[in-house]
Amino acid sequence: MSARHRPAFSGRLLTGMAWAVLLLGLWLWGREVTDVRRGISTPTTGDMAAVGRPPDVDLPPPALPLGEAGPQRVDIPGLGIQAPVVARGLDPQGAVDPPPFDQPGVVGWYAAGAAPGASGAALLVGHVDTETRPAVFYKISALKPGETVRVIRDDGKVAEFTVDDVQVLTRDRFDARRAYGPREPGRAELRLITCGGTFDRASRSYTANVVVSAYLTGTGL
Repeated sequence: MSARHRPAFSGRLLTGMAWAVLLLGLWLWGREVTDVRRGISTPTTGDMAAVGRPPDVDLPPPALPLGEAGPQRVDIPGLGIQAPVVARGLDPQGAVDPPPFDQPGVVGWYAAGAAPGASGAALLVGHVDTETRPAVFYKISALKPGETVRVIRDDGKVAEFTVDDVQVLTRDRFDARRAYGPREPGRAELRLITCGGTFDRASRSYTANVVVSAYLTGTGL
């Protein structure tokens, strides 16, 4: 049953399995595997569809990367999101450890990777929902190329990113390089990642991941 026809938040609880795609992607990407298959766009949660990158969107040029500094907060003005960011690593099973389920408004930063604003692709992960309500990244599949994501860093700078791509990557066609690897060498990039696809009641997890890609286009104080 699709997300559109499934009763909203009907006792569902995401498990660590929902983040298995993150583990698989990082494992493959870190070993420079070259035969990962390309992801495809499908319906996602919250009755939103991934838009990819429309060919007629005029995007700004990239800004020079900043130095290393940890993120404190992520703001997405178009969605009304202002969320604290906490550093996360890997859980005991080796998967990327998302924020605790009792903190649905918190975003996790994969601290072993790039810092938001620095050269490379920084990874921010968040839950899509809980058993009873939407979570911090519930609406990120509604983002469109050209929209802004701001990351407030602990050096006092604000890294301003422009969205250039939104995809839903299914588990059986997951493209680790596209999800986690930089699109252009030397550019400061950002990934916002949450669960997507449809909710599988048998495994109590989602069938895909929503991946929003953005790149640094400005800085502020």
